[in-house]
Amino acid sequence: ATVTLLLCVAAATATFSGDSSLLRASKSGKESHETTKKGRGKETTKKNVYGKDLQMCSTEGMALTGFTRDGRCIEQQDDVGSHHICIDLASIASTGKNFCDVTKQPDWCDDKMACSDDSDEKCPVKHWCVCQWAFAAYIEKAGGCDAIQEINCEATNIESLK
Repeated sequence: ATVTLLLCVAAATATFSGDSSLLRASKSGKESHETTKKGRGKETTKKNVYGKDLQMCSTEGMALTGFTRDGRCIEQQDDVGSHHICIDLASIASTGKNFCDVTKQPDWCDDKMACSDDSDEKCPVKHWCVCQWAFAAYIEKAGGCDAIQEINCEATNIESLK
């Protein structure tokens, strides 16, 4: 709960103050945490907001997420959207509206896409790595941290707190 609050405060502060530096990925020319193995379901040294190994955001029976579509919210140099925050789109926000409704994005939240466990099958979007700028807009438009869908902190990249 404390980390979720930190994410909300950081995103809201950046949104309301106009400081988007909190919402941008590091563009140092390389990833901030190197992976030991690449690909779905492999070990990783990338860290979540608790400082532990970054967990999968999308799992069996869910559409495959992540900027690189490996199921994780990883930091990558060419990901200008910084897809670091894993939102549980299956949870219900207090407003009754989902992420796509609130942010006025096309309704991909209710789409079916390639499954994390079988790319030939289509699965619902349940857990999804969202861009930090979109997350900040989501908090603002939803009416604050208490009005948003659940965040999966074990699958949210520590880069989202930087």
